Amino acid sequence: MSSTDEKPAVELTDEEWRVKLTPSEFQVLRLAGTERPFTGEYTDTKTPGIYECRACGAELFRSSEKFESHCGWPSFFDPKDSDAVLLRPDNTLGMRRVEVLCKNCHSHLGHVFEGEGYDTPTDQRYCINSISLRLKPNEG
Repeated sequence: MSSTDEKPAVELTDEEWRVKLTPSEFQVLRLAGTERPFTGEYTDTKTPGIYECRACGAELFRSSEKFESHCGWPSFFDPKDSDAVLLRPDNTLGMRRVEVLCKNCHSHLGHVFEGEGYDTPTDQRYCINSISLRLKPNEG
């Protein structure tokens, strides 16, 4: 994973992001908000394809790495490739968590958790807000 010290490839002002994104998208992607559990568009989606960043279109996750965690948000056990996301410590809300950001635009995607005992190859759960993603279904 890359460092958040790197400049994003896509840099817009808050005003430019507000024009590009809906108020709900801006709240989550740019202000690190969280959508309510079990309300997101992709929580239970099984459509094969690539999940892109809703803010910049970068490819982030594949449907083949999505799994049922029953946590209320789409869960993935690994990003599409190791350089697709950035990880940074998040100590807000009195918790020690690891925030997941889009490497391309540094938008907030969600958090990653380890050691929860899910039967996945990585024992990681990338808990991602649906509103941070856009599914590009496989052709055919």
